[in-house]
Amino acid sequence: MRGLLRTYFPPLPRAVTTLQVGGLVNSFGNGVVLPFLFIYLHNVRGIALGVVGLIVATHAVVSMVAGPVFGSQIDRFGGKRTLAAALVILTIGYAAYALVYEPWQGFLVAAISGIGVGGFWPSQSTLIAGLTPSRQRPAAFAMQRVVMNLGIGLGALAGGLIATTSSPGTFTVLFLLDAATFLAYAAVMLALVPSPALGGGAHPPGTSGSYRDVLRHRAFVAVIGLNALFIFAGFSGFEVLPVYAKNEAGLTETQIGLLFFVNTVVIVLAQLPIARLAQGRRRMPTLALLGLLWAGAWMIVPLAGSAAAGSAVWFLTTAMAVFAVGQCLHGAVQAPLVADLAEPRLLGRFMALSALSWQVGFALGPAIGGFGLAVSPNGVWLGAAALCAVGGALALVVESALPARARRTPVAAPVSA
Repeated sequence: MRGLLRTYFPPLPRAVTTLQVGGLVNSFGNGVVLPFLFIYLHNVRGIALGVVGLIVATHAVVSMVAGPVFGSQIDRFGGKRTLAAALVILTIGYAAYALVYEPWQGFLVAAISGIGVGGFWPSQSTLIAGLTPSRQRPAAFAMQRVVMNLGIGLGALAGGLIATTSSPGTFTVLFLLDAATFLAYAAVMLALVPSPALGGGAHPPGTSGSYRDVLRHRAFVAVIGLNALFIFAGFSGFEVLPVYAKNEAGLTETQIGLLFFVNTVVIVLAQLPIARLAQGRRRMPTLALLGLLWAGAWMIVPLAGSAAAGSAVWFLTTAMAVFAVGQCLHGAVQAPLVADLAEPRLLGRFMALSALSWQVGFALGPAIGGFGLAVSPNGVWLGAAALCAVGGALALVVESALPARARRTPVAAPVSA
């Protein structure tokens, strides 16, 4: 029983635990919106699928530009201040989606929210890394993945019960609820989370280096390049899966919300045990297994498009569960590896470029996926599966570029609160 409790409630600094609670609230709001944004813009506002894909991609492209700018400011002012600024921008951006009626409005709102996302992820990751000792980082980032997915799953379930395409006002409720959670997270973080010292907080002017120093780190560049491929072929599928599930497989909004909830349940149950199991093991074979699992998950999706509605739900539920196990493997490796590779004085910049690898994938995935669904709804998933398998093979190649100290996940040691 003691081992089980340590697995699901790993010893972490109190400030990190507090940050995770705020993240749970914030992720709930994200989950309320995430599965239904494509449906809202296409089915409610009547915007073509290809254009919707470009709107969602705009969100990611802008975040790609904003992220490195935030990264340099994180190294100068600290993650706490920049996270607060990002949360305010996100509040404005997501609330404004309720006012979108034309494509140009969608592009504008996506740009605003993209700026916020560009600052959110490197700021939050820098705070967690700066507040957590190295041996506890795998557990801290695993817990971050758990609360993020728990919030998204519960939010998706709630959003599925609220939203209906026959009543556009229900989507306004989703966006305002999401905006409120950003403010709640900002309040928790500002009131209860301290600013980390050197390595995660502010530095004297002129001592924090530049992005040239980060890009000279070949192992890090290889890791984030591989991550961009995985996000493009894997995670970004979450953006287009709901509209495929509704229009090709005949699922309702409530059933789509349940799909995301199943994904969440698997992650909540498996993420921390998998993170603990990964301790002392080689990281890149873990990512290779992730690639195979995601390839298998996406190969299941086309079966739903040709099945009866009742069977389609089970096919997609299976795909989401398999994908969730891969997400757990990703959560056990990616963020802790980046933190271990980073130089303390450049932590904000390292985290910003790591976030950029996500944003590249999320920019290309929905843009290509939106047009792909219009041309070949099933072909999109087969192509994504092939790329995930390629990513798994490349993970084994990247291992040789890593310094010996970073090839294995460290074994956790208890820390005091």
